[in-house]
Amino acid sequence: RRMFPTFQVKIFGMDPMADYMLLMDFVPVDDKRYRQVSPCIPPRCAPGPDTCWYAFHSSSWLVAGKADPATPGRVHYHPDSPAKGAQWMKQIVSFDKLKLTNNLLDDNGHIILNSMHRYQPRFHVVYVDPRKDSEKYAEENFKTFVFEETRFTAVTAYQNHRITQLKIASNPFAKGFRDCDPEDWPRNHRPGALPLMSAFARSRNPVSSPAHQNGTEKDAAESRREYEREAAGGTPLHAEAAHQQLMSRVLSPALPGG
Repeated sequence: RRMFPTFQVKIFGMDPMADYMLLMDFVPVDDKRYRQVSPCIPPRCAPGPDTCWYAFHSSSWLVAGKADPATPGRVHYHPDSPAKGAQWMKQIVSFDKLKLTNNLLDDNGHIILNSMHRYQPRFHVVYVDPRKDSEKYAEENFKTFVFEETRFTAVTAYQNHRITQLKIASNPFAKGFRDCDPEDWPRNHRPGALPLMSAFARSRNPVSSPAHQNGTEKDAAESRREYEREAAGGTPLHAEAAHQQLMSRVLSPALPGG
């Protein structure tokens, strides 16, 4: 599923006339697998270990064992790449097309992550060197930015009802949910039942940018179908971030021409 909240950056210091490519990848934070532990809240507990309703505010992540084998490493290129520095700098750059999956056999080019593992997103700026021998300067022509506050745990179900509410508040197809009291929602649409797409960086509706601004009906329809599948109770890969609303900033990347 598409990431939510969406990773966004504001870039400065590029050569307005030079070409750049923007891309992202994800690396494991450690070699551990995690599980979330939450105390039961009486009287909502029933006999048995799997029948408790948990309270997020008192939950915590514990190490559950050694990490699973690493997933295939993939890179996501921003769909506007390559583009002039002037274009990248004139507005916030949003990676709202990036999708995550836990399917090791995925053939759609999505970023593959292991569930219940912690990851660090990395943002890369690549200068498109026009010189014929540009490969000689490969190390000089890119810069990597790592924002530790964007670390997250990949999960397959909601762990934070506030992210659920944030997604509903940001999605144009969720007006029906916003217009009523949460207690009146159908049980399968309440916080904790809708699947989260992922979480890191600044909150933004992942289906509201290019598809709607450029009038691409196909993308808009796909986004709507995706949202409806989530509301129906799908179980895509999610991410749980430490911060819900954060915009990372890239300041003056030290690249040739910048």
